[in-house]
Amino acid sequence: MAVNDDCKLKFLELKAKRTYRFIIFKIDEKLKQVIVEKVGEPTLSYEDFTASLPADECRYAIYDFDFVTEENCQKSKIFFIAWSPDSSRVRSKMLYASSKDRFKRELDGIQVELQATDPTEMGLDVIRGRAN
Repeated sequence: MAVNDDCKLKFLELKAKRTYRFIIFKIDEKLKQVIVEKVGEPTLSYEDFTASLPADECRYAIYDFDFVTEENCQKSKIFFIAWSPDSSRVRSKMLYASSKDRFKRELDGIQVELQATDPTEMGLDVIRGRAN
């Protein structure tokens, strides 16, 4: 599975310049490559991000999570989320699962990885727990 250059460029912009709050990627089965489906502005919330994920289709996503530590330090962590809802097609789940590691290797700087099959597995409480 190829990775479109735009995926790497958008990720670098998020990582270095904080241009986006999130990026959602999809596999284009006709082109046989991972492409950028949507980017979220820095002002958007986590709820905006989760609402952008389709309820019955797999996606990869990057989310830049800002938080404050117990020492009152402002920090951020870059999350890689493999979204694979139970209701998605089996073929799609297999395609995303088998392409995930190669795709992740293209994005240098991921700090936390999450696998989610329903919204509760990637709730804000889960994100907060994994960030520390």
